[in-house]
Amino acid sequence: MCRFLKSGSFHLLKFKNRKRLVVIHIGYEVTILSNNAERWITEQTKQISLFTKQEERFISLEQFEYLGFQYTFLYETLYKLQARLSYTYFGNKLLNDLVTIRIIYPFSKLRSFELLNTYFNINYRRQTLYQMLPGLLILKNKIEELTIELTVKEFDFDFALVFYDVTTLYFETFKADDFRKTGFSKDNKSNQPQIVVALFVNKEEFLVAYELFPGSTFEGHTLIPIIKDFKKKHIIKNLKVVADASMISTDYFDKFRIDNIVGAHLGNLHANVLNSIDRQLPRDDLASIRLRARTGYLICDFSKKRFTKDKFEMDPAKRV
Repeated sequence: MCRFLKSGSFHLLKFKNRKRLVVIHIGYEVTILSNNAERWITEQTKQISLFTKQEERFISLEQFEYLGFQYTFLYETLYKLQARLSYTYFGNKLLNDLVTIRIIYPFSKLRSFELLNTYFNINYRRQTLYQMLPGLLILKNKIEELTIELTVKEFDFDFALVFYDVTTLYFETFKADDFRKTGFSKDNKSNQPQIVVALFVNKEEFLVAYELFPGSTFEGHTLIPIIKDFKKKHIIKNLKVVADASMISTDYFDKFRIDNIVGAHLGNLHANVLNSIDRQLPRDDLASIRLRARTGYLICDFSKKRFTKDKFEMDPAKRV
């Protein structure tokens, strides 16, 4: 047993032949007393204390040097998303890392190498990149196949309806070649070569197919080739395409028998049609009407927000 004395010290006692014997006398500091007592009990009895204490350890920051930090959570999240899409199937870690860093910062490939090092402490040799690039061309069809497979499984994509648009990607150079050419630039970089990227997305805005064209290609000349290739590749009989009115004329769709929904230019409509729309369309927000037209149906709706905007812009007195 343990006895606490008025002096602040401890006696550890034991009983033998009905006599109380002092086994050990322990000093005066309470913390030291307690630690010494626990140490003695552990050594003598080989028992584990019921009230174990964790030693407090203090580490001075002066002993360390700050080297930086890594965005581990961001990297792991973007990599797992690629894995979810089966894009890690090819076993090309460099390709996946380039995709990751270009989602964050869409810079050049060499600049991407620097950013991979800065943010994730990942290093690649420039020569490794140049050796890898030619082999990426053959992956396009496999990537599209994996994407379609996921879209069908996760989004119930049935190939009945797709949305089509194009964009341009320019290059930080003034030297053109057979593919990178100057053309109409959506980035106001008309003096720099570019490529045209045609995109198919489903109703959830998930990319299902893409195609690349030389930078000087007119947007309207991209649609038919990619539609015909898409229908042939996936054996599609009925496909409805939604596209911008500036992309291609409805006559072009009719020529190739492609079901379509395109924006209409009201300025190209006959005055009688405009008058009919004016008479029939209610001035209620989101109200709509359907009119029979030469090539199909003309669907018109009323937007209160657009009406207010146009009215303001057409009133010279309010613009001053």
